[in-house]
Amino acid sequence: MENNLNKPRLVPMDTEKMPEECKEILKKLPGDTLKGRYAPVNVLGTLMHNPGTLGPFLDYWVTSKLKMGLSVREQELVILRMAVHYRCNYVWKHHVPVSVEFGVSQAELALVRKLPLPDGFNTREEALLILTDHLVNDRDLSDEIYEKYGRKIKDSELVDLISLVSQYVLFTLMNNVLRVEVESPLDEIIGL
Repeated sequence: MENNLNKPRLVPMDTEKMPEECKEILKKLPGDTLKGRYAPVNVLGTLMHNPGTLGPFLDYWVTSKLKMGLSVREQELVILRMAVHYRCNYVWKHHVPVSVEFGVSQAELALVRKLPLPDGFNTREEALLILTDHLVNDRDLSDEIYEKYGRKIKDSELVDLISLVSQYVLFTLMNNVLRVEVESPLDEIIGL
């Protein structure tokens, strides 16, 4: 019997055939990494299987990333943490180069992989990562965690954090459940 554990469940559609308005939205992503050699064509091609939600989802995803009170570096740390929690190599391998582009060091990459979170981040980043841990593990914030860490960021940033975590629940689950194949240029990135 053939082992299908690593075989994609949906064949990604050709992103060259993506509607122009979607391509324009994707051009707005911060930085260069997700637009070049490491572009997430397989997950985008998988999202194309539902053309009715593709454009609205991409618009929400990209626009919210640009409008968040969290820096791109902070967003990337949270995204990497989500990849760790969901054991999602696709998200991890795509976001390692993005995070490096926005100043995350190799030492910080090693730290963000560890559960529970070790020391090594500034107070704000530590708060964001610990809040992420609780949002994933508890799907809530206890009063104690909210007082200790939630108060270290603005109310609007807590809303942004919840939004970002929610987006990457979708991305990590989509990549894991549909077994989206990591593109070959990312073979050089060490996985989880």
